[in-house]
Amino acid sequence: MAEIDTLFRYMRDQGCSDLHLSAGMEPRVRRKGALVPVEDWSVQSDEQILAMLKEIANDAQWDEYVEGGDLDFAYGLPGVARFRANYLRQQRGAAAVFRIIPEEIIPIEKLNLPAAINELVHLQQGLVLVTGPTGSGKSTTLAAIIDAINNRYSKHIVTIEDPVEFVHRDKNCAFSQREVGRDTDGFGGALRAAIRQDADVVLVGEMRDLETIGLAITAAEMGALVFGSLHTNNAAKTIDRSIDAFPADQQSQMRVSLSEALAAVGSQLLLPTADGKGRCAVNEILLKTQGLPNVIREGNTPMLHSIIQSGKSLGMQGMDDALFSALQDGRILPRDAYMKASNKARFEPMLPPDS
Repeated sequence: MAEIDTLFRYMRDQGCSDLHLSAGMEPRVRRKGALVPVEDWSVQSDEQILAMLKEIANDAQWDEYVEGGDLDFAYGLPGVARFRANYLRQQRGAAAVFRIIPEEIIPIEKLNLPAAINELVHLQQGLVLVTGPTGSGKSTTLAAIIDAINNRYSKHIVTIEDPVEFVHRDKNCAFSQREVGRDTDGFGGALRAAIRQDADVVLVGEMRDLETIGLAITAAEMGALVFGSLHTNNAAKTIDRSIDAFPADQQSQMRVSLSEALAAVGSQLLLPTADGKGRCAVNEILLKTQGLPNVIREGNTPMLHSIIQSGKSLGMQGMDDALFSALQDGRILPRDAYMKASNKARFEPMLPPDS
């Protein structure tokens, strides 16, 4: 057994999401949003960290890390979980961060997401963007949506990830899960291939550059249902970021393409629950309506707020409204809602007097 497996089991047993290793520091885990030291572990030297990291990497992966100072891959510990690994070098020496990927995909019904998110399962085509900062649960939400499609429909699903996180079993759907660097050279080439591979559903692990964004939009225009993720906090920033990735002389055409392809944007934040025992997802939701394409074509993203407000009966909601609702329901604390809100004045009256 690799030495680091002990830490992975500790993560599982303590309900932690991340493990941080760094030369000159004791191992730390993220538990309920806070980074805390691992019990009974001392400060680790550069040599100790390197030994732990080398033990679970293959020769090609280790060579990549030694030569470039960075490495991303997935590591599976049977009976415990899979882990997304990121190796790096920093001032004191070797370091790494591991994110736990549960072996079992949480059914979408158990995530307590808004009904409008659950309904995305039934879309036949279009581009769906699930967005939010790192650690906001985007991968968990996307995996649950894909799993629900797998349970309900007979389709060919292609996932393109770096690395592959959740492993899906063929139920009603046939899966082609492709890992960048192992199964394909990059997101762009894999997306081009997916268009030719009779893919009904395509999951793009991260839309990082204009080529990936452009091809994802093209695949959606051609009739596929495409899911992608971005590190943006709301619908307006998501649309602007997607367009701003392109040179100025291409942006007008990309606005037209995105206006036709975009089916939904679900922005997600993950906040501590009021009882301190877990975390709670809060979602802003934008769905395609008759007026949305024109707003995107004209670049009038401030109007998205009005579209969301007028679409509440369809399940749309703004992030501040979602935070306010979660606060009223007692699911989150006033201070956490206030810190994440755009309109902080709306939440100030609910803060405790000593805040």
